[in-house]
Amino acid sequence: MKKSIASYIDHTLLKPEATKSQVEVLCQEAAKYEFASVCVNPTWVAFAAEQLKDSPVKVCTVIGFPLGASTADTKAFETKDAIAKGATEIDMVLNVGALKSGLTEDVKADIEAVVQAAKGKAIVKVILETCLLTKDEIVLASQLSKEAGADFVKTSTGFSTGGATAEDVKLMKETVGADLEVKASGGIRSLEDFNKMVEAGATRIGASSGVLIMEGQKSDTDY
Repeated sequence: MKKSIASYIDHTLLKPEATKSQVEVLCQEAAKYEFASVCVNPTWVAFAAEQLKDSPVKVCTVIGFPLGASTADTKAFETKDAIAKGATEIDMVLNVGALKSGLTEDVKADIEAVVQAAKGKAIVKVILETCLLTKDEIVLASQLSKEAGADFVKTSTGFSTGGATAEDVKLMKETVGADLEVKASGGIRSLEDFNKMVEAGATRIGASSGVLIMEGQKSDTDY
């Protein structure tokens, strides 16, 4: 059976200036359209979980965000805290600097720390920040995420120099195969953008423009 557009979307609000009332609206929209999840900063997880307690919409949060440069222990603590407050999906940022330094075991251990902290309680998506990586580094990061037991690889935070591209999504999917799923995020503002990412292999889409995508419109804002 074909999935609905809404079931792909993580309805996202990660701006530092986001207010409680804006998070409340985000949750209302997510419940109305039955999006896969809302993706909010950790400070709003408990509030979002309360807002969505009677809804099938999940609560997703970000860990080590947006730089990925905090320690593995810190990321694991953040993960446990978020799950205790109601998160069931964890989007962690890869340690990009470690990857570029050739410290592959450190990168893998960093992901494993979050995977272990979330085990049996939440799924883990690893944000690669593809705009900062070479094609070979994207492949390596995807392989390490797979080896570390993650559930998804994700393109972008939306806070760096670029967002998702269909080319990167395709490369990530080819690398992880059927074992992991791919989330595309960053700069997905229209139904046309959405379709390109899904055709490339994405099974989840992170966007602040979920409502506009549902209505087939285009947004001028990024997330």
